[in-house]
Amino acid sequence: MTGGRVWQGNWRVRLYARVRERGYDSLTAFADARPAVSLMGLANELEKGEVAGLQVLNVLRSEAEAREQVTRFVRDALVRNMAEYLPNGWPAVMDDESRFVVAKMLTFWSTDIPETHRKRVENARVTLRTSPPPVGWRPLGPDDALLCTLLPDDAA
Repeated sequence: MTGGRVWQGNWRVRLYARVRERGYDSLTAFADARPAVSLMGLANELEKGEVAGLQVLNVLRSEAEAREQVTRFVRDALVRNMAEYLPNGWPAVMDDESRFVVAKMLTFWSTDIPETHRKRVENARVTLRTSPPPVGWRPLGPDDALLCTLLPDDAA
């Protein structure tokens, strides 16, 4: 399946079939075993051309909502967006190109965040822009200490 065909048929059933073929009972378990892989990377591991990164994000969000772990999902989404757009970590120099890449990454991160977390994500975005993390920082999972400081579990 390529292009728009990835959305044809019951893509959720197809996605879960790929997850089960790999020995996992949930997409979250599959993704947790690959904590710093981008959403597109996860989709390609499941079946390049048959699963889209947006589908992976959608299902991870649904599973997080069902488990009441949405904040962890939000952190995980940032980790996976950083893996895609900032594979070498937070830039040392914030020139025009770096600012653009950071802005793009933060925008993609916040696009599919549940409404309940939008304000918290906006606050985290402001913090990351005004008080940048250490050069090279790239969280390797949703439980990264700095990330948990930006988006702690106890607030919803």
